[in-house]
Amino acid sequence: MNRYLVAEDWRVVERGFDPANMRSSESIFSLGNGRFGQRANHEEGYSGDHMLGSYVGGVYYPDRTKVGWWKNGYPEYFAKVLNATNWTRIEVRVNGTLLDLAKAHDVSEFERVLDMRQGLLQRSCVVEVEPGVRVKLETERFVSMASPNRAAIQMTVTPLAGVTSLVWVPMLDGGITNEDTNWDDVFWRHDGHSSDAAAGTSVLVNTTEKTEFTVGTAQAVVVEGVSWEEVGGDKWAGLSGQSSFTEAVTLTKHVGLVSSLHLAKELCGDGALEEALAGRESGYEAERAAHVEAWAQVWALGDIRIKGDAEAQQAIRFNIFHLNQTYRGDDARLNVGPKGFTGEKYGGASYWDTEAYCLPFYLATHPPHVAEQLLRYRHNHLMKAIENAEKLGFHSGAALYPMVTMNGEECHNEWEITFEEIHRNGAMVLALRNHAEYTGDESYLQREGMEVAVGVARFWAQRVHWSEHRGRYVMLGVTGPNEYENNVNNNWYTNYLAAWCLEYAADLVERFPSEVSPSESDEWRTVAKGMCLPQQEGTSIRLQQDGFLDKDLRPAMSLAEEERPINQVWSWDRILRSCFIKQADVLQGFYFFPDDFSDEELRDNFDFYEPMTVHESSLSPCVHAILAARLGREEKAVEMYLRTSRLDLDDYNAEAYQGLHITSMAGTWMSVVEGFGGFRVKDGEPHFTTMLPRAWSSYSFKLQFRGRTLEVNVDGQGAAVTRLEGAPLTVVVNGESRHV
Repeated sequence: MNRYLVAEDWRVVERGFDPANMRSSESIFSLGNGRFGQRANHEEGYSGDHMLGSYVGGVYYPDRTKVGWWKNGYPEYFAKVLNATNWTRIEVRVNGTLLDLAKAHDVSEFERVLDMRQGLLQRSCVVEVEPGVRVKLETERFVSMASPNRAAIQMTVTPLAGVTSLVWVPMLDGGITNEDTNWDDVFWRHDGHSSDAAAGTSVLVNTTEKTEFTVGTAQAVVVEGVSWEEVGGDKWAGLSGQSSFTEAVTLTKHVGLVSSLHLAKELCGDGALEEALAGRESGYEAERAAHVEAWAQVWALGDIRIKGDAEAQQAIRFNIFHLNQTYRGDDARLNVGPKGFTGEKYGGASYWDTEAYCLPFYLATHPPHVAEQLLRYRHNHLMKAIENAEKLGFHSGAALYPMVTMNGEECHNEWEITFEEIHRNGAMVLALRNHAEYTGDESYLQREGMEVAVGVARFWAQRVHWSEHRGRYVMLGVTGPNEYENNVNNNWYTNYLAAWCLEYAADLVERFPSEVSPSESDEWRTVAKGMCLPQQEGTSIRLQQDGFLDKDLRPAMSLAEEERPINQVWSWDRILRSCFIKQADVLQGFYFFPDDFSDEELRDNFDFYEPMTVHESSLSPCVHAILAARLGREEKAVEMYLRTSRLDLDDYNAEAYQGLHITSMAGTWMSVVEGFGGFRVKDGEPHFTTMLPRAWSSYSFKLQFRGRTLEVNVDGQGAAVTRLEGAPLTVVVNGESRHV
């Protein structure tokens, strides 16, 4: 853990300059708007250890797979969201010396603030550039939620002592690379750049190699009393001008960014310039106000208020903030990348996390079309999923959705994941069920969703085989959600999920018009009913996989502190032989199918598996928080909530420097709403079984539910559900039916 941030309800605050925290802070203070985003890199530049990062949604490069031993069926590439043109750079030279906190003689009064209510990144400090030469530096920037192709920066430099000259160089730097590459390929082809000193503008255009995505980036600059001259290099364009060095000077930089996902390639440069000029014409304050108002609308629907615990309040808003600036729901080609716009790890592509964790958040806090876009993303990739399955020997329309993808094609290149972690397929169908149950609208399910469910069912029916020895259908050579086990047989969660998918698809093709024959759907039901589901004899314990009881079973608390996290200390061989669980596996099934198991069964399995769980996946604590709340175990539920909600803020897993855990942030929301709020939909009605943690005096949240806005308030007096908009309905609160 690394607790260096100040806890406030609406702000994340870093006080005091510590270069050791630079990479983590660049992740934590990142900004985005669903179209593009940027790590919190210093606008003036920074020569110390840090990670430069500007990203454009949907723009990627297919980096050729690099493995020691090629296996048939491997994906040919790993898709990477690319570090794109750095549009934030504003060099400042004081008395001819570049302003750079890494090289400054002294840095004092440093404060960096993420204003989550307004979506603003602010920074201020006093810099002694060289002995006796001091300036105050203040910056503010935002990536517009109101105009998705725009951003803006305002920088103020105030001379304090010894300043005799002040030169500004606002620029666009296209000569950037990714830290994470397989073969050191050049990802971008530079198409050109230009600056216009009289207009105070610059434009730079790059195109990706192989995938041919074009991105145009432009700046339009405002500063009083400066005459610009054009400057640039091979892959950068900018302006240079000298200003007054006797009083505070403010430079405003309006940015336009347009990609060929939304505009013809040849128009991207002009389109970016038009956006930058429109921002400048509107003015910084007007652009800022529109952006802040857009955030106000987001918070009006999706805020969670917690009273009595500042860290819990800050954490939930931090998670909600990053989810909303990662995905807007206005483009079915985009999805929720595990790192969003905060880093390069995982390539920025989509995982099963979206369907399993993110969909409930977007269903409940946004208009209906937003969640439907996430479903459509997978339907649009159905033919690619069928191709993925064919590469592994499946046929007849069987579909295997990828573990990692940009365009529907599998691009994960670790064999135990690519070939074996196939439970991901079931998450696609779970999302369809959850959407239909939540909305009460099966039109999407019938129109497009059923095709996905059929393709997945065909895969499961072919992936199992009949075992004469077991007298059951078995599934061999898989990896479950617990990735600390590979190539296991009969993973209970995978088998249970597959059986459910087969039954669900059979139900759909019987209810809705379909080309699936009765004999095929009957076969699905036969397989589902005959599925091998390992269980410890004489108990209710579902066995994670065949042979699990042969392991040396011991609790995670027996591990020495210096052994944690085990994925950074132990050999992989030792991990695979151990009993330790990375994230919910059997318990993932108990979370997804709560009506299939009694409270006693949940208790027994929770007590068996949770003590062996090391929670070294960001997706683990939230499931355990929800299940602990269902069992009435407040202490464990709160422990897991704080771990999931402050995973990045307190850097539990020592990896915030790589980027944030965006998709698991939806799990934080689930921990409050489904855990402490006990929210579920049963028979078309919202149910709430509430718990109020002792450290909290109250909490409240809103839900968008079937054309209504509901507000749930829980305090020491009990729980109340208020209908703010829409028609009356019946809700069930702690077992009591209420008409609201």
